[in-house]
Amino acid sequence: MKTSLSLWKSLSIASAAVGVSVATAGTAQAQANNSELLNQINTYSQGDIAQVNSVFQLSDVSPSDWAFDALRNLVENYNCIVGYPDGTFRGNRPLSRYEFAAGLNACLQQIERMIQSGGSEVTPEDLAALRRLINEFEAELATLGARVDDLEGRVEFLEDNQFSTTTKLKGEVVFAIGDSFGDTNSLDNILESDDIPRIQPDGGLMSQSSTSGYGSAPIDPRGLLDAVVGGAKFTGIDDDDTQTTFTDRVRLTLETSFTGKDTLITRLTAGNSASFSPTSGVAFEEDGPDLGSGMGFQTFNLDTGNDVVIDWLAYYFPLRRANVYLAAFGGLHSDYTSTTFGATGLEDFTGGSGSLTQLAASSPIYTIGGGSGLGFNMPLGPVDISLGYLADEASSSAEGDGLFNGEYGALAQIAFNLGDRAELGVTYVNSYHDSGAIYDFGGGSAVNGTAWANALGLFGTEANSYGVQGKFDITDRVSLAAYGMYTDAKVAGSSDEFDIWSYGLGVAFNDLGKEGNVLGLFAGAPPYLAEGDLKTPLQVEGFYKYQLTDGISITPGVIWLKDAAQGVLGEEDAIIGTLRTTFTF
Repeated sequence: MKTSLSLWKSLSIASAAVGVSVATAGTAQAQANNSELLNQINTYSQGDIAQVNSVFQLSDVSPSDWAFDALRNLVENYNCIVGYPDGTFRGNRPLSRYEFAAGLNACLQQIERMIQSGGSEVTPEDLAALRRLINEFEAELATLGARVDDLEGRVEFLEDNQFSTTTKLKGEVVFAIGDSFGDTNSLDNILESDDIPRIQPDGGLMSQSSTSGYGSAPIDPRGLLDAVVGGAKFTGIDDDDTQTTFTDRVRLTLETSFTGKDTLITRLTAGNSASFSPTSGVAFEEDGPDLGSGMGFQTFNLDTGNDVVIDWLAYYFPLRRANVYLAAFGGLHSDYTSTTFGATGLEDFTGGSGSLTQLAASSPIYTIGGGSGLGFNMPLGPVDISLGYLADEASSSAEGDGLFNGEYGALAQIAFNLGDRAELGVTYVNSYHDSGAIYDFGGGSAVNGTAWANALGLFGTEANSYGVQGKFDITDRVSLAAYGMYTDAKVAGSSDEFDIWSYGLGVAFNDLGKEGNVLGLFAGAPPYLAEGDLKTPLQVEGFYKYQLTDGISITPGVIWLKDAAQGVLGEEDAIIGTLRTTFTF
């Protein structure tokens, strides 16, 4: 901006400078006057605009134009007129006269250098030609001078009133109207039933057949899980007891750079949007993590009672060829991996403009753990390597918590770039869980998967998860993504091992109907416990994002859930409807 202003200022001076030069050319005093006056001309950067050595390279300047001979003399005698990389002078466009004035200023600079060096190559004829050209562009130069004064005033105001010289403020606000239909509460009152395995008053455990009369006793999570795996069924009522809601989520992100290559992220968040999962509410202690909220969990679901919290604090910086990610709080594996292989239009990394659910955005393997820790990403040509470690309870000094003694997730990923349109990757995550869901982003409550798969996170479970993901942009507007994931969960202190599977396929049609619009479709199986005769759940999603303006989008969508509790609760299908409006600034 400042360089451009200097350019237009120099053009304003040019007319007077050349006029005096012509009047005194040919004498020693003239050279002195020329030098003194031309010294007033400010220099400017020519950037990527190429120098031309012949007027014939300026393809759209006609020999019939009066300026042709002047251009030819200036270009071929002084090599000073600036053209464009494509060889055109672009003299027919509305701004061509201003562009020609910029070239004229370049010639004045060249003449200045020649005069300062004592050269005598500048002839009175050439100075006369310059004078004629200056007179021709007098009106444009005067107009530009007025514009420069106005622009300078605006720039000074912005500099005096800007938020920070090192920090950018970005915002995203989501308004959501939603409701669910069908069997919206698969749990019904089952968790209050005598049929659920519970802890006896003396601390022992009661089997399912001996629980009568203890409906208010604490539930035995492990006993319940064993009963589920063993084939126990709990029949509830197929009912719709949810109401239409209007909720919100607000994010203000401060991005600060100290060196120009690093970024400190400080994000403030508030929201009151809870999950419409039909199994939401599977918690085994008061205010404990919700193990059932992962089915149909939407990307903007966050309930702080609209209290403002810091939900992400992290620092990015380069280390030679590697990119380093240091998370103090709220870190995710997707923050530092080069890609999560989500289809373009489904994965947006903010939760406000892509798919409605987390399952449709990318593989659930990236939701295993989160919090505080370190991540590395190393690009090696067509191969990209990512390594990271995030601890859920790093800020707690209690026994069994901390940075290295509590819940964690350690990720390793190799991504292959298969040309401009395709990506393929393999991912491994080793994790430990003892107080919350496995697929929880480190927050305890589930953001993916069934209640029974996530319940394994309560028992001191070490999990080894393996994922294969791929993305293929069929065209510039059609993007396809697929993934598969397997988790081997081993419960501490026993020989018990459990298998968890998940897979999905998504496609996005971008710019459909208008630039920025997206039609997204997804079908897949959320992480589910593959044991006994438990059924495989299914989630299908469809949405259409309409880009109303650059900063406002409206997204209606539908989510269909089948066997959300894997058939254990006798649940029927559930449907979640959402109308999401997103404001970005």
